[in-house]
Amino acid sequence: MITFTYRYKIKPTKQQIRKFDQYLDICRSVYNFAHGERKAWLESRKSRIDRCSIVSEYIIPADATFPSYKNQAKALTEAKKKFPHLKLVNAQALQQVLKRLDKAWSDFFKIPERGFPRFRSKNRFRSFIFPQLLKNCLDNGRVKLPSIGWIKIRQSRPYPMGFTPKQFQVVRRASGYYLMIVFQSTETVPDPIPGKISLGVDAGIENFIGLSNGKLIKSPRFLRNQLKKLRRLQRQLKNKIKGSNNWLKSVNKIALFHEKVANTRTDWLLKLAHHLCSQADNIFVEDINFNSWSKGLFRKQSLDSGIGSFINQILPFVAWKRGKYFEKVNKDFSSQECPVCRLYTGKKLLHQRIHECQYCNTVLPRDVAASLVIEQRGRIAVGQPVSNQIACGERGAGVLQLTLFDLVTAY
Repeated sequence: MITFTYRYKIKPTKQQIRKFDQYLDICRSVYNFAHGERKAWLESRKSRIDRCSIVSEYIIPADATFPSYKNQAKALTEAKKKFPHLKLVNAQALQQVLKRLDKAWSDFFKIPERGFPRFRSKNRFRSFIFPQLLKNCLDNGRVKLPSIGWIKIRQSRPYPMGFTPKQFQVVRRASGYYLMIVFQSTETVPDPIPGKISLGVDAGIENFIGLSNGKLIKSPRFLRNQLKKLRRLQRQLKNKIKGSNNWLKSVNKIALFHEKVANTRTDWLLKLAHHLCSQADNIFVEDINFNSWSKGLFRKQSLDSGIGSFINQILPFVAWKRGKYFEKVNKDFSSQECPVCRLYTGKKLLHQRIHECQYCNTVLPRDVAASLVIEQRGRIAVGQPVSNQIACGERGAGVLQLTLFDLVTAY
């Protein structure tokens, strides 16, 4: 089964905007009430039955069961009789809110690093889902939402042929409302098989990535090049009265700024992924935990460039979409191994950006040498022969600064 998610900008009327805001407020209130109910049940079980808690807690009977999704969904049906405003929202949309809360709680117990679920403010609850759609809900330039009706969209690309829409998600962002449409197809696509031309990709520090064809792609500075504008917007926000209309306008300007930076980053990474897939049949990368990068010495550079999302999400998706073979290989000692003689050359410090082999006198940029080692490990993993005919001057290493125009032209 193939699943694609298409995003379209919504062009709602003023009445539809008010309805979206109403949906978000009601869904958020249901989420917070259900979360508070679960939290109160958990707090009431902290103390033993023969003693009292130091702080005040809700008194919940001992035989009361945990408010799971099933119990809360049943209680939601009864609550609609007491609170008629809950009927203004699609029933399945409210059920999706409870499922979203249930997933947050289950993820906390399974993955404690996620943190304990929190109550959602207006700025932290910005979407709702329609899991079941109406018949013939898609049309040119518009879609039909359950209990809302037809709404215009900016159809930036046509709907995929042979796919069936399964879910709508309305998302509020700084630049307006967006519609996420989930398309599914029952057809299956076989996994790509290794080809002849391989390309090793090494995640760098000074450079964004190093390629086994001798090219170095400089790290983009999406946010750092715009810090002057961000500081100016934050100074303007500081001089405003919190909660006033001018303060809200300044907050929206900052949100628009960050959204534009994120969109620019995603666009550049997608075009770079297509550019790499156009050069090879096999893409090999390092198996790196980029969470440690985002907390270490180079956290600012790694978060600004988006290297983690590029290696783990964007590049694998583009490679699968274009039928290219993608695989992660062992990262250990990739910069300490010579790609020519394959001998251990010793540990290098961070400021040492040149690979110099004391055995075969090979001199290459450090990231290029590591990408060659990654390519060799990938070839071995897929059962392809690895040649040692990599001389110092055979693969010239240069610095390649790819712009958006270059990537569009190459793609």
